[in-house]
Amino acid sequence: MKIHRMVLLAILLPGCGVHMDRSLPDRATRLNDMLERSLQANQFPGIQYIVVDSGATLYEYIGGQADIRNNIPMRAATTMMAYSMTKTFTAAAVLQLVERGKLSLDDSVVTHFPSTPYGRSMRIRHLVSQTSGIPDPIPLRWVHLASRHAGFNEDAALAGILKENPEPRFPPGSKYAYSNISYWILGKIIEKVSGQPYAAYMKKHIFMPLGLDSSAADFVIPGNVPHAKGYLRKCSFMNLFKGFFIADEFIGDYEGNWLHINDHHLNGPGFGGLVTTAEGVARFLQDQLKEHSVLFNTPTHDLFFARQSTNSGETIAMTLGWHIGDSEGIPYYHKEGGGGGYHAEMRVYPGRRIATVIMVNESSSDCTGVQTELDSEFLR
Repeated sequence: MKIHRMVLLAILLPGCGVHMDRSLPDRATRLNDMLERSLQANQFPGIQYIVVDSGATLYEYIGGQADIRNNIPMRAATTMMAYSMTKTFTAAAVLQLVERGKLSLDDSVVTHFPSTPYGRSMRIRHLVSQTSGIPDPIPLRWVHLASRHAGFNEDAALAGILKENPEPRFPPGSKYAYSNISYWILGKIIEKVSGQPYAAYMKKHIFMPLGLDSSAADFVIPGNVPHAKGYLRKCSFMNLFKGFFIADEFIGDYEGNWLHINDHHLNGPGFGGLVTTAEGVARFLQDQLKEHSVLFNTPTHDLFFARQSTNSGETIAMTLGWHIGDSEGIPYYHKEGGGGGYHAEMRVYPGRRIATVIMVNESSSDCTGVQTELDSEFLR
C-alpha cells in the first residue's frame, strides 16, 4: 500500500544541536507495518492517520483507496465526513460566543431557541455537556443526498424531529446521556446569537483562524478537491440490516468487498456535518495543545477541557465538548464520529502533549481500536 506522506520529528537536544531520535525510524516502521496489515486485512478501504504536537507533525500515514471502482488512492487532501466529531467544533464555537458575552452557559435554551419544546429549565450548559435529557433516536436517517442539498430545509427537518421527540427523558442536568438533537439545537443557537448561518460562522471564526480554507474544512462536499467514497463492508451486520437504518436512495453499488454509500449531507450540520481531512482536524488539535489558542483565551480554553458534573455534583466523563477516556492509565480527551460510510476519532493526550486523529471511509470498522494500538507507540 502506498504511503502518501510520513514525517519524522527531529528533536533538539540542549547544547547538542539537532539530532534524530534513533527510536523514531523503528517506531515508524512498526506503525507502517500495523497500518499496512490493517489495509491488507480489508479493515477499511482507505485511511488517514496523523500524530501531532503543538508545533509539528510527528507521524502521518495516508494509505489505501478513496475510490475502489476507479482505483483512486487516498491522499492527504482527500476529504471525508467527520460526522459526530463535528460536535466538538460546535462546542468550541459556543464557548467563543460565551467569551464574547453573546450568551451564557446558564442561559435558558428557550431564550435563544424559542421553538424548543423542552421548557425553561434546560440550559445551554446542559446541551453542551450532554446532560440535557433530550431523546436520541437513531439519527442515520437524518441525511439527504448531496444532490438535494441546495434546496434542503433544515429548519423544517428539525421542527419535525422536535415534534416527534417533545419530552426529555429525565430532568436537565440530572445525568449524562448522549443526544444528537442537543447539538443540532446548539447549531441553531449559534446562528441566532451570531446573526450568521452556522456554516458561515464556523468558517470565519473557527476554520479561518486555523488557516483552513473550504477545501480542508466545510459543511458541503467540496468540488475542487477529491472526496473519498463512503463504504459499508459487504459482510457486516450494518450491510445485512441496512434497510432498517438508511433509505434505498443512499445505497450504491458493490465495489469488490464493499458497498458504496451515495454522497450525502446530514440534516443538522451542528451535530455532524463537517467535511474535512485528518490534516484539517490535526490543525484544530494542535491549537488545543498550544500555550495560547487562536480560538479563545486561556480561561475559555481551560473551560473547554473542564470536567462537568450533574446537578447533584456527580462528575461525568464529559467536558464542554469532549469525552474523557483512559488508555492504560493515561487520560485523554476524545470525540468519535461515524455514520453512512465513514468512521473517525480525534484524541488529545494532555499529559503527553500530543494529539492524534484517524479517519477511514468505512462505517463498521473498529478504527478507534486501531487508533488505540497506534497511539500506544507514542505513549510508552
